[in-house]
Amino acid sequence: MKTRAKRFVKLWVDLFARHEVLDHASSVAFAVLKALVPLTLLGLAVLGAVGAEHVWHETFLPAMKSHFQPATLHAIDVAVQRIFSTESSGLIAFSAVLALWYISGSVRGIMSATNAVYECKETRSWKVRYPISVGLAAAIVLCIVGAVLAVLVAPALAQHGALEVVVAIGRWLVAIVLLGVAVALLMRFAPVEPRDNAWVTGGSVLVILAWVAASMIFKLLVTEVLNFKTATGSLGVFLVLGGYVYTSTIIFLVGVEIDELLREEAAEGERGVRQMLGIAR
Repeated sequence: MKTRAKRFVKLWVDLFARHEVLDHASSVAFAVLKALVPLTLLGLAVLGAVGAEHVWHETFLPAMKSHFQPATLHAIDVAVQRIFSTESSGLIAFSAVLALWYISGSVRGIMSATNAVYECKETRSWKVRYPISVGLAAAIVLCIVGAVLAVLVAPALAQHGALEVVVAIGRWLVAIVLLGVAVALLMRFAPVEPRDNAWVTGGSVLVILAWVAASMIFKLLVTEVLNFKTATGSLGVFLVLGGYVYTSTIIFLVGVEIDELLREEAAEGERGVRQMLGIAR
């Protein structure tokens, strides 16, 4: 067991170093953090367009009351109300274009990261890479916004009886499916030499489950631990948010690494990595 653990640690240390996983994760996370501002604006604009302002009043605002100073909370609420009262189509278009630009930058970062994991040289010109990255960014925005709306808005569709239970479970299934679509699209179109679908399933499942777990931990920290009424708490939320995005990116790249290791071993008829992971005898 001890020997296996040492081999496991050495394997991942070598992979992280050879493929510069942490460096790629940093660049992708930075681009994602920039995209969060227009994404938040887009999400609020969509809530206003579909008449779901109650999500803000019944979910977000009450949760924020115990963490923010009244003056700060009032300022945030006024800004959100202004978004709700603004003509939706123009605001949605502006925030969507800005979000697409920033997210396409993170997609190009993922292109470089997956190519490094697959140890493939990028041969696509910028005329090919940029349209692909923008198209993937658009699909990712739709999947993420759809997943968030499914989780937050769906409960209002049924609040009593058996249908409430169905909706409560179904909204998470819808969110997981949408996130799975986003991951599958990235795995298919981001690398210059995509792998067969048979070798992206395990990593994709790991990415989704680990991301859900990380999201729940982040929610716990924000809602139960951090107090934004203090100076350190206000700073802490940005540190936690940055750490959450950075961790999510590492989770994604680890999933890519696992799929590639399993594919290489299957091609060579070996089972070393699967034995270390405990999925082969």
